[in-house]
Amino acid sequence: MIYPKIPLAQTVIQLCKAKNIKHIIISPGSRNAPLTIGFTNDDFFTCYSIVDERCAAFFAMGIAQQIKAPTALVCTSGSALLNYYPAVAEAFYSDIPLVVLSADRPKHLIGVGDGQTINQKNVYDNHILYSANLKLDLKDEKNIPSHDELPIMKNLENKLERFLGLQKDIQAYNEEEINKAINISKLKNGPVHINVPFDEPLYEMVEALSVKPKNVEVNTTKNSIDAYDLKAYIGDWNSASKKMILVGVNHPNEIDQQYLEELVKDDSVIVFTETTSNLHHNSFFPSIDQIIAPLTEEEQKQLQPDILLTFGGLIVSKKIKALLRKFKPKAHWHIDEKKANDTFFCLTNHIEVTPQLFFESFLSNITHYKKSDYKSLWHQIKKHRLERHKQYLSDIPFSDFKAFDAVLKAIPNDTILQVGNSSAIRYTQLFNINKTLEVYCNRGTSGIDGSTSTAIGCAVTHKKVTTFITGDLSFFYDSNALWNNYIPTNFRIILINNEGGGIFRILPGHKNTENFDTYFETRHHLNAAHLCKMFDFEYVSATNHETLKNELTHFYRTSSKPKILEVFTPQDINDEILLEYFNFIR
Repeated sequence: MIYPKIPLAQTVIQLCKAKNIKHIIISPGSRNAPLTIGFTNDDFFTCYSIVDERCAAFFAMGIAQQIKAPTALVCTSGSALLNYYPAVAEAFYSDIPLVVLSADRPKHLIGVGDGQTINQKNVYDNHILYSANLKLDLKDEKNIPSHDELPIMKNLENKLERFLGLQKDIQAYNEEEINKAINISKLKNGPVHINVPFDEPLYEMVEALSVKPKNVEVNTTKNSIDAYDLKAYIGDWNSASKKMILVGVNHPNEIDQQYLEELVKDDSVIVFTETTSNLHHNSFFPSIDQIIAPLTEEEQKQLQPDILLTFGGLIVSKKIKALLRKFKPKAHWHIDEKKANDTFFCLTNHIEVTPQLFFESFLSNITHYKKSDYKSLWHQIKKHRLERHKQYLSDIPFSDFKAFDAVLKAIPNDTILQVGNSSAIRYTQLFNINKTLEVYCNRGTSGIDGSTSTAIGCAVTHKKVTTFITGDLSFFYDSNALWNNYIPTNFRIILINNEGGGIFRILPGHKNTENFDTYFETRHHLNAAHLCKMFDFEYVSATNHETLKNELTHFYRTSSKPKILEVFTPQDINDEILLEYFNFIR
């Protein structure tokens, strides 16, 4: 087998291998050549070459999201690793493990005007779980004195021993830092940065390893609930007549169905689920905004819970945030092993276990259910909203709203749905999603910048059809995501093109002015047809409800290329239709 000659590169690669990091996303460069040589010449690794570092990082995140294990990013020195930053921040807030391996110049070449050089040490300081700044290997030819310089052999031996001792210390330090960084990423589910300095020559190769780094195993311990605390939770729960459970971003199959069944037996409990929660039951309350947006202040007060129990990632709905900040629960419990955000400014308990473990311990000790009309009241409202929702859809003209209805109904069972941010996820939240779908969205920072790349990374990890629904600004912003040789033929993009940032039209402000059109909504007349030709996607389009339904009937048929369906909606009426919706369903 071929290895890079540099011991530090060998150390990084061997420890990644020992820790079972298989997916390596490499962006071309020279300074990272020792790592590229090592990773690409070992069949253990699956390597991907993606030129645009921002796309590469979100692509890596999409893989890590699906396998629930770290993927590694490899880039050259300079601004390259800054382009990883949006994905690093998203991974940080979404609890997705990433290992950033950035090549760097030696310390003596930093700050002296060398090209492609920045201060890389701790560059992600505010959005990283750990930063490891490795040390440069000592080089024999520069550090061992020659016989001419030291005529006395004894002095030469002393110098050699000191050199070997220093190199041993450097090797031990580097191994410790690499082990620590990767273990933290695996244990705490988040991004880490390993900065790796290399001196030239960079391309030398050998056929045998010169180092055998020690792999330090991850020390995992499962948290448990203190018996005293559990008893207190049960007592408070049993005495409360209005309990609300609110579920944010959550992986599929994280909670056993038996616990969901147990929750719905209690008339004092209502369960609000976001689209990204991947939790379903006929007695739950999805489409949160559909239920609460039309509420009067008196009705909002009726919804105020005694206890709010939350788990999962960040919440999409601004309306539920506003309601619970105004009508605060007496207690807010958040279940998460790692962190608890005080989203509603009333957090009282952080329960540091998995939701599965909590319900396993908690629900088995609930011996009776509190009599309450809390759930029945809201089921009546839910039923009314759904009837009005269907009526509204039958009456309105073609628009974003009607397009999302058709698109979401057409997605095949048992497939994956990736949703873009901004209007895409907010429209999706208004519909009752097919419960066989697995739904994902980059809600850590809620940015539009890398959603396409994440969806593609997700799609390459399994054989399931993956559908990505996105808006036009997000799609064109991340169009380099399509510059990718690994996109499977069963990948589908549905692009809702309303020629601008339509979501801004539903916000307060002066609309239909040149300033608004240019700087807020950002009007344009772009379409995806030429991008599809350049990147070898099959392209179809729709401009009305009939052609959309027709295109969707064969959009998911097996093909030799990935496909994009571009749906053109009328820009000037989308906001009116959405705003009127909440009045109509009242």
